Amino acid sequence: MIEHQLTVLVVDDDEDACAIMTAALGKAGFATRVAHSGSAALTEFRRLAPDMIMLDVDMPDMDGHAVCSILRLEADPLMPIVMVTGMDDLQSIELAYQNGATDFIAKPVNWGLVGHRVRYLFRGFQAALTLRNAEARHAGVLDAIPDLLFEVDQTGRCIDCRIPSSHVLSSYARSFTDKSFNDILDPEAAAVCNLALSDALRDGHSEGAQFSIKLDNRITWFELSISRKPDTRADQNSVIMLARDITERRAIHERVTRLAFYDELTGLPNRQSFLQRVDKEIRRASLSNRQLAVLFMDLDGFKNVNDTLGHASGDVLLKWTAERLKECLRPGDLVSRASNLPSNQFLALVDDIEIARLGGDEFTVLILEVLEAQDAMGVARRIVDTMRRPFVLEGRQITLTTSIGIAVYPADGVDGATLLKHADTAMYHAKRTGRDNAKLYSSALTREITQRIELETSLRTALEKDEFHLVYQPQIELTSGRTSSVEALIRWEHPTRGLIPPLDFIPMAEETGLIERIGEWVLRTAIRDTRQWVSAGSDIIVAVNLSPVQFANPDLAQLILSMLADADLPPKHLEIEVTESTLMENSISIRETLRTLRQQGVHIALDDFGTGYSSLSYLTRMPISRIKVDRCFVSDLMNDVESVAIVRAVLAMAHSLGMVVTAEGVETEAQAALLESMACDAQQGFYYSKPVTAGDIPLLLARPWMLPNYSQLKSTSNR
Repeated sequence: MIEHQLTVLVVDDDEDACAIMTAALGKAGFATRVAHSGSAALTEFRRLAPDMIMLDVDMPDMDGHAVCSILRLEADPLMPIVMVTGMDDLQSIELAYQNGATDFIAKPVNWGLVGHRVRYLFRGFQAALTLRNAEARHAGVLDAIPDLLFEVDQTGRCIDCRIPSSHVLSSYARSFTDKSFNDILDPEAAAVCNLALSDALRDGHSEGAQFSIKLDNRITWFELSISRKPDTRADQNSVIMLARDITERRAIHERVTRLAFYDELTGLPNRQSFLQRVDKEIRRASLSNRQLAVLFMDLDGFKNVNDTLGHASGDVLLKWTAERLKECLRPGDLVSRASNLPSNQFLALVDDIEIARLGGDEFTVLILEVLEAQDAMGVARRIVDTMRRPFVLEGRQITLTTSIGIAVYPADGVDGATLLKHADTAMYHAKRTGRDNAKLYSSALTREITQRIELETSLRTALEKDEFHLVYQPQIELTSGRTSSVEALIRWEHPTRGLIPPLDFIPMAEETGLIERIGEWVLRTAIRDTRQWVSAGSDIIVAVNLSPVQFANPDLAQLILSMLADADLPPKHLEIEVTESTLMENSISIRETLRTLRQQGVHIALDDFGTGYSSLSYLTRMPISRIKVDRCFVSDLMNDVESVAIVRAVLAMAHSLGMVVTAEGVETEAQAALLESMACDAQQGFYYSKPVTAGDIPLLLARPWMLPNYSQLKSTSNR
C-alpha cells in the first residue's frame, strides 16, 4: 500500500526563500506548492487543499496574519498553519496565534531542521485528528445509548452527567452536578443508589439495583450499572454510573406476569397461581397443624349457554360469576359453620379466601383455615345457593347452577395438585348425583373414578375385540299368541369383569361419543340377524333402541336406510325405539328423521312411556306407531289402582290415535292376565322369556303362547 505524500503550500513573496524552503521540504519527503502573495495563497489553497501551509508574515498585498485568519475560517480547524516570520517579539507571536496559527518559525531559518519540525507538526496534527474522530465515535455511541450517564465520586456526589435530550430528566441535568444521591432522591431510592455505589467501589462493578422516582405524576423506574474507574487513585475513587429507564420494561413484565398468573377474562388468579398459593399455604399450615380446604366448582349447563347464545354471552356470564363469587365470599359476610362454634369465631377463621378461575367454567376456592370438613361444606352451600339466582342477559333470565367438590388438607392430600384433583373428583360425583349440590371427597370416589377410567379404556376397544353381542327378547302379540317382534339388547362380555350391564356402559358411551359407533354396530347386527329370520319365512320385526346422541347425526335416516338396503331387508321389519326425553330435546330435527324413516316403512315406537313428559301434543306430531308402557307401571298393577288407571288411560289414548301398545316388564301370570283383559296389544317380559341369543329366536317364533284369562284367574283366586 502506497502512503499518501503530504503536500505543503509554501507562501512567500521572496522567490529565493520559496525555493530554499521547497528544497528543504522536498528533501524531507514532502510535496510542495508555491504561492508568492496572500491572494495567490488563498487561490492555491482552495484549488489544492494542501495538508499544511508555511506562511510568510510580511507580504506586500496581504500580510500573513490576514491570510491566516481567512484560511482558519475555511480550513479544517486542526490543519497546521505555520507562520514564518523575522519578527521575534512576543506581540507578533501572540498576534499569529490569535489569527489561527498553529506554530511559528523565526527567521533566519535553520533549513536542516525544517523537515523535522514540519514532520513533528504533522504527527501532532494526525494525533489530533485521531482524537477528534475517537471523540466523534464516542459521542455517537453515547447518543445511541438511551441511558443516563453519571460520573460520581466515592461519596455519591455527581461530578458530571449526560442525559439524553429526549428524556424527561434532561431539563434537570445541570442541577445534578455537585449534588449527592441524598440531595436528589427520596430516602428509599438514595439508599438503593448508595448501596450499589458501595458494592462497585468494593468489587469494581455493581449491576441490577432498581429504584423509582415520581416524575410528572407518574412513577419512573431505573436500573443501575456502576463500574469503578480504573485510572483513579484509591483516595480519589470515582465511578461511571449508567441509569437505564426500565419503566416500560417493568410494565411489560407486569403484563406478562399477569397473563401468566391471572385469568385475563375475570381478573382472578389462574390455575398456576392458585396451585402456587395452595402449596405455600400448605407449608404454613403444616407448621401450625392447621387444616385448609379446596373447593372445585363447575357451572351446570354452561356449554348449552355457549352453544345457544354464543361465546361472547358466555364470557359475560363468566365475568358475572366471578363477581358474584367475590361478593358471596367477602370477608365478614359468610355463614357460620354448622356447629356450636360462634359465628364470629368462624368468620375470623375464614377471612382469607382466594378465588381462582382454572379455565372454561371451572372455578376454585381456597379456604385457609377450617376446623372440620363441614366448615367448607357451609361455604360451598352458600355458593350453591347464591348461584341459583338467575342472571339477566339481554332481557332474558339465565340460571346457572353449580356443582362443587371439596377436598381438605391434610386428610385428602398433602399438596396442591392432589387436593385439586380430589376436589375435581368430588365435583364430578356431585354432577352425577343430580348437580346443583356439593360433595366432600372420599377415597372411595377415587376408586370409583379409577374403575370408571379403566372401564372407559376397555370400552374404546370393545368393538375391535368383538366383546359385544346381542340378545333378543320376544314381544307377544295377544290377539294371535305369537311372537310378533323382538327387542335387540346389547351385552358386553368383558374379558376380566365378565358381563357388564348396559346401564353401566351405555351412559359412558354417550358421554364419550362412542355410542355412535356402538349404535351403528347394534343396528347392523340386528338387521343382519333379522334378515336371516325373514329368509327362513318369518314375518318378524326387530326393535332397536337409539340414543339421543345418535339423533344428533343429520344423516341418521339415510344411514339406517342404507343398512337395510345393504342387508336386503324390507324396512317394515325394523322398528326404531325412542324415549320421550329424546323427542323433546330437538323435536323438529328428530321429527324429520323419524318421518323420513316412517315414510319408507320403518316402524317408530315410543319407549318408556309415562316416565317423561307424556305430552299429547308431540304424540300427534310424531309419526309414532307403537307406545311401550314403562315397566314401573306394570310392576305395580296388582297393588296400585293408580297404575291400573294410568295403563287404562294410555291404552285408550293410544288406540284412539291408531297406535298399538306394548307393556314392558311383565313378570307374573297375574300381570299378563290383567293386561290381556285391558286389551293391551302386546306384552314383553320375563313371564314369557328372558332375552336369548339370535340362534334361539327361531324356536320362540315357532312356539304358540297360551295367554292367561284374567276372569278365570280372578275367579280361582277368590275361591
